Amino acid sequence: MVSALIVAAGKGIRMGPGIDKLFLQVNGSPVVAHTWRRFDCAKVIEEIVLVVREGTEAAFNDLAARFHFQKPYRLVAGGKERQDSVWNGLRALAPAAEVVAIQDAARPCTSEAIIGQTIIAARRMGAAVAAQPVTDTIKESADGRRIERTLDRSRLWAVQTPQTFRVEIIRRALAQARQNGLVLTDDTAACELIGQPVELVVSAEPNPKVTRPEDVPLVEMLLSRRG
Repeated sequence: MVSALIVAAGKGIRMGPGIDKLFLQVNGSPVVAHTWRRFDCAKVIEEIVLVVREGTEAAFNDLAARFHFQKPYRLVAGGKERQDSVWNGLRALAPAAEVVAIQDAARPCTSEAIIGQTIIAARRMGAAVAAQPVTDTIKESADGRRIERTLDRSRLWAVQTPQTFRVEIIRRALAQARQNGLVLTDDTAACELIGQPVELVVSAEPNPKVTRPEDVPLVEMLLSRRG
């Protein structure tokens, strides 16, 4: 069984005060509805678990009814940190779940193709992530004012979601992170703790995340093109 775990418990503070980016209207629907629809329509996904902020459950149930989502879904309360929210979501998966695709709720343009490709890679390798090679020149700075050095971009990748795993592997990896008292913003980083290889799956199509106001026009254009 393949499950999707959509992480929708963040506060989105970089979007600005008083703005809930997940319910921001983009191309006629809230951002999170576009994301949910991607996984609801993906044939390989059999259930969806959404990790949400406490008090928003009614809004998510309203979305499910409004957009007529068909896949079985469950709502789970988020935790203090992102990894705590993912942990809560993993505990809510169906007992038959073998593979889980973990998705940022604010990444609404993810294609069914990349979802399927990460699932295939995760079955083979144990863990996989949608990613793109870095094309810009990357500089390192400790104080945000002066360049210290230039990094070798030929070795750099920008990771996205879905980040997809065999369920027992991501549970073991996050358990190790929790035991070590580490705070991680990326699920594949937990795999590094246990020596689990992660396969890079190249995103052939743009797969941006809505983080700042300037991200909205690009996302709206992409969603409009894809219908």
